Amino acid sequence: MSTGDFVPEGPPVTEAGAEALLHGICFKTGPPSIVGVELEWFVHELHLPELPVEPARLEAALTALRALPLASALTVEPGGQLELSSSPAPSLTECVDSVSSDLDAVRAVLRSWDLGLTGIGTDPWHPPKRLLREPRYDAMEAYLDRAGPAGRAMMCSSASVQVCLDAGHEEPGPLGHGRRWLLAHLLGAVLSAAFANSPFQHGRRTGWRSTRQALWTEIEPGRSLAPPLHAEPRGAWTDRVLDAPVMCVRGAPGRSWDVPDGLSFRSWIRSGAPRPPTRADLDYHLTTLFPPVRPRGHLELRMIDAQPGENGWVVPLAVTTALFDDPAASEIAYRTVKPLAETAGSLPAPRNPLWINAARYGLADAELRAAAEICFDAALDALPRLGASTAVQCAVAAFTERYVVQGRCPADDLLDPAHGKDIRT
Repeated sequence: MSTGDFVPEGPPVTEAGAEALLHGICFKTGPPSIVGVELEWFVHELHLPELPVEPARLEAALTALRALPLASALTVEPGGQLELSSSPAPSLTECVDSVSSDLDAVRAVLRSWDLGLTGIGTDPWHPPKRLLREPRYDAMEAYLDRAGPAGRAMMCSSASVQVCLDAGHEEPGPLGHGRRWLLAHLLGAVLSAAFANSPFQHGRRTGWRSTRQALWTEIEPGRSLAPPLHAEPRGAWTDRVLDAPVMCVRGAPGRSWDVPDGLSFRSWIRSGAPRPPTRADLDYHLTTLFPPVRPRGHLELRMIDAQPGENGWVVPLAVTTALFDDPAASEIAYRTVKPLAETAGSLPAPRNPLWINAARYGLADAELRAAAEICFDAALDALPRLGASTAVQCAVAAFTERYVVQGRCPADDLLDPAHGKDIRT
């Protein structure tokens, strides 16, 4: 790759400088007070969702959406999935109200194009097809293809509900960042199981309740695995970032990006080739790592499948927020999921037995079902203390009754013809 036309954004970053940046920007501690959510959706034909949307028509609809005055950031994923990323909100209620208002506006525009949104973890009908043609996505696809088809499916055929919460206090305790980091990696398996909603791919059953989560087990491990949980979180995450393979080296505008083979970010710093990395390169490298919990100043929980129904996303947002930010509920959740570490064993998430069971069986797994029942009850008790609306409380209660106490998840509706479940929202 020629780098002669590339203009670096600032001076080269040193190894010590990169470590200091990662320590400072990834775990910002303080009282938990902010909540956010990132929602990914498939855009489908309103009346025949199994038919692919013609790219030019999809782009015209997206152009109309970009003109909307939304509070959330609206972006498009490589396969054409629509993503809404909320602004940080000071309460669960404000987050729900803001995103709901944005979704109402988005759906109204899409309906004018005879298009709608589907909340499901993997596209059940179509093979991965990349719509966005940009150098970074060309490089990402080339890199991920080296490990097999799962990476391309992740890029173009998956959708999720990602809950974003504060890292927590610096000091120990139920709301301390160390406790919340561990809780996220154990409770995360319970959330993955309870909200599993992707049992199909390419029009066929896959044998997984969450095919989306199964894809993560097949992606190159240096990019998708959690760091060791027995280590101090900042140090463990810093080592994981610096030792992770570099997906691509950004090129000059209009030029292709280099896709190195076996180059870690630490090695890139030390070698300075093909050019010395900068802070901007480190920031971009962070966005190419896909562990189940990603620290970005806050904790980004990435293990939840996109949910059915117009407001299905509210339930995982409310349950997760309650179990992390209410001290009493957080303590109950921690005591409940701590024994799950024995099932997880020494392998990191999502490749350990606990996470595999969650993705394959959902709440049909007896251990995960028992943990979910306790955790959802704790969340229901906590929601009034967090000021959640009656509508949110009722939605969580209905989900708990329909799925959790029955040992079921949304994927089971799709697998059971007796439910007559339509995946469209």
